[in-house]
Amino acid sequence: MADRLDAWIWAVRLVKTRSAATAMVRAGHVRLNGDRAKAAAPVKVGDEVRLRVGDVARIVVVRQVLAKRVGAPQAAAAYDDLTPPPPPPEERVLVATRERGAGRPTKRDRRAIERLTERGPADRSTDPWAD
Repeated sequence: MADRLDAWIWAVRLVKTRSAATAMVRAGHVRLNGDRAKAAAPVKVGDEVRLRVGDVARIVVVRQVLAKRVGAPQAAAAYDDLTPPPPPPEERVLVATRERGAGRPTKRDRRAIERLTERGPADRSTDPWAD
């Protein structure tokens, strides 16, 4: 038994709506067994589905093919989630944020942000205009 990829993603509650599932597949955010797939690609038991939902990359293996949306416990039983756990808070990348309405950052603020992100300015040894 095989069903459409977009319908299966929606049926197992990986996305909220069927149209969102179709849009994700068409945009190339979903891979079936390592290859970009079309929305109507058939899904079979044992297939690996990789998709990006928000900032999270999910990796699931199909255990059961569903044609219609089911409850959360049944949906969770329809796939094996192989998604790696998120990194601990110490390893997450810090993002510099400014208060709303603070305006453009000054040169001093920009340099502080660069030091915080460890990106740093260009190499000063090759930059003739560096101070």
